[in-house]
Amino acid sequence: MTGVINLKSSSNDSDSSLDTGDGDSSAPLNLTSLNEAPQIPEGNNELRIFQSLRRIIRAIELHSHKLNTGYQITGPQLGCLLAIKDNGPLTITRLSNIVFLSPSTVVGIVDRLDEKGLVSRIRSIKDRRQVQICLTEAGNHLAVTAPSPLQEKLSGGLKSLPPSELVSITAALDKLVNLMEAEDISAAPILETGLLAVSTENQILHP
Repeated sequence: MTGVINLKSSSNDSDSSLDTGDGDSSAPLNLTSLNEAPQIPEGNNELRIFQSLRRIIRAIELHSHKLNTGYQITGPQLGCLLAIKDNGPLTITRLSNIVFLSPSTVVGIVDRLDEKGLVSRIRSIKDRRQVQICLTEAGNHLAVTAPSPLQEKLSGGLKSLPPSELVSITAALDKLVNLMEAEDISAAPILETGLLAVSTENQILHP
C-alpha cells in the first residue's frame, strides 16, 4: 500500500533498509532523514515567518530548560537575582520597576527565591517599615555562575544595530502581533514561556 513504511533487517546485514512503499526498496534511506523537515521553497515568505517564530520559541524553551535542569532556577528568577546583585537590596516596588514586572508577580518570584535560600528579606536601616530583598551567599554565587539570561544576549545584538533597523524590526513584530490578534494579551518584556511565577498560595501570577 502506498505510503506505508516498513523497516527491514536481517541477521546477515546489520544495516536496516527503509521501504517507503513506492516500489523501490533497493536503495536504503538514511533514518535520520525521518527527523528532518522538508526544505521551505525559496520565496515562500509565509512559511519562513512561521519557521522563524518557531525557532525563537524553541530557543527560549531550550534556554529555560538549561536553567531549570542545571541551576534549578527560571529566567525571571535569575533576572531578579541579577537586578538585586547589580543594585543592592531592593524593595518589591523598586525591583518590579527594574525588571518590568508587576509587583504581584515579583512577590511570587521572591517567594520562590526565598524558599530556595537565594534571597532574604531585611528591614531597611533608614526606614524600619520598609522591607528590602537582598541576596544570600548562595544567591550571589548563582547570580555569578549561571548563564546570562537569553534576553541579555539578544539585547546586546539589538544595541549594535542601526536605529533605523531597530525601528523596522519593532514595526514588523508589532504587525505580527496585530495579525495574530494578540495585542490585548498582557505580556512582560521577558523571554520566557509559560507562567512567570506562582505564589506560595498557588495563585497564578501573570506577567
